[in-house]
Amino acid sequence: MNARASVRFALLTGLGIAVLARPTAAHAGGFGTLVTNAAVPTWLTIVTGGVIVGASFMFTSLMTDHGAIRAVNDWRVFVPSTGAIQRAIRPIAGGLGVGVLLVVLVTGFTGSQSPTRNFATLFVWAGWWAGFTMSVYLVGNTWPALNPWRAVAALVPAKPRLAYPDRFGVWPSVVGLLALVWLEVVSPVSENPRLLATVILGYSVITVVGAILFGVETWFGRVDPISQVFRCYGRIAPIQRTETGLAFKLPSTALATRRVAERPDETAFIVALLWVTTYDGFIATPLWRSAIEPLVVSGVPPRALYFVAIVAGFALFLVAYRLAARRARESARTYVTPQFIEGWFAPALLPIAAGYHLAHFLAFFLTLSPALITVAANPFSPPLDLQVLVIPGWFSTLQLLFVLLGHLFAVWIAHSLAFDLFPGKLKPIRSQYPFIVVMIFYTMTSMWIVTQPFRPPPFI
Repeated sequence: MNARASVRFALLTGLGIAVLARPTAAHAGGFGTLVTNAAVPTWLTIVTGGVIVGASFMFTSLMTDHGAIRAVNDWRVFVPSTGAIQRAIRPIAGGLGVGVLLVVLVTGFTGSQSPTRNFATLFVWAGWWAGFTMSVYLVGNTWPALNPWRAVAALVPAKPRLAYPDRFGVWPSVVGLLALVWLEVVSPVSENPRLLATVILGYSVITVVGAILFGVETWFGRVDPISQVFRCYGRIAPIQRTETGLAFKLPSTALATRRVAERPDETAFIVALLWVTTYDGFIATPLWRSAIEPLVVSGVPPRALYFVAIVAGFALFLVAYRLAARRARESARTYVTPQFIEGWFAPALLPIAAGYHLAHFLAFFLTLSPALITVAANPFSPPLDLQVLVIPGWFSTLQLLFVLLGHLFAVWIAHSLAFDLFPGKLKPIRSQYPFIVVMIFYTMTSMWIVTQPFRPPPFI
């Protein structure tokens, strides 16, 4: 297939992806409403998103000096850090994580069952999944030190009792991530403190027992989906761990110097992470309601439809990405295998996922931060009157900017990886044609969906 045919194929692939794309959150409440109220016309938002991504590709294509690209990505400032300090902080952080987990469980089971007054629901959704996750890709990955389940499992001084099958790779974490997001959507776990505490308790038992049986490093390195999420997001952060301590880098540039996806299963997890950020938003659109309403009326269980959607969407994303990688091989006219290209460029998807998450959750986090601080000060007896932050209307524009920013970082990382893999100047640029076309359509459709009115996921 020649380059023109590759571009046509990528266009169709992009359309297929774009149909299911959207960066909003089930927990974001009125976030979609804020975007809908943006003064910018919808068509202008869509066109602008596509033009900016396309222009950024053309702009980065002007930089063809391999040494200059590598110099940008390798730039770093070492942050003084000694092994003694890290060893002293780790048990304190682990103890803090265990303490917070216990408070979450106690308040979830025995505290107020109002989600806006309960420490468990406020902390898990606003403080941890929204706020802490943002800190991971904006600053650095501190989850290995704070992970309470890792701290508990590490207390058991025993060798792994079971050998983990290497052929499983990180596929269990892929399944776990899809299952957790599906459960969050179809169940009232986000609004029911007691149910949330039950789910966390079950997750805790499975995680700790699994880590003891298979080993701490194996479990949290391959099986645990939460650790995988923070590991991937942490690669974007400007603060990175090195062999000698810590280093400050330009955001996302660590993705061009450290390989995240080296196996098909690791690529699949990155694709799954990108998909679940859009899944929450897609099921909150009027399009989703109109699509499943006839099926629900005919008797199909809604939860089954949500399950099919999350699995089918992931499969579509993965197949589309793999096909784009194969077309990239043809457009670059290289003998590098398609499987290697898939893994090589997969890290470039992570800034897109982070941009969607930031657009998704920043308003939600800021809105509930005053209530979270108040409840955290007295989690066992929170006051009746809690304050929330009112987000101004202009804040909705930031959502579009965060999405675009994620795509722009992705363009740069893909450009850097292409020049790191292929020789010359034209071959690396040609290799990006399928990916850029897909990204343009993905961005434009995402912009369109962002401007749609937010609707709670229907029929559940």
